[in-house]
Amino acid sequence: MTACTYCGCDVEAHDPVVVYEREPDAVEESASVALEGDESPAGTFCNWGCVSAYARQSDVATETTCNWPPEE
Repeated sequence: MTACTYCGCDVEAHDPVVVYEREPDAVEESASVALEGDESPAGTFCNWGCVSAYARQSDVATETTCNWPPEE
């Protein structure tokens, strides 16, 4: 049994989502999104609802977006 990182349920009873982390030096090339760098599993979740709840509760998405000043 593989337990959901967020709720602890057996992910194999659902449609699981596996999330991977990349090192900060990952490179994005054009629209095809070719990434380089080491990747490691960050968690396995029952579904997108558990991924969303985990991200919101643990603040893993804080300060991860681009800084876009709308006045430019």
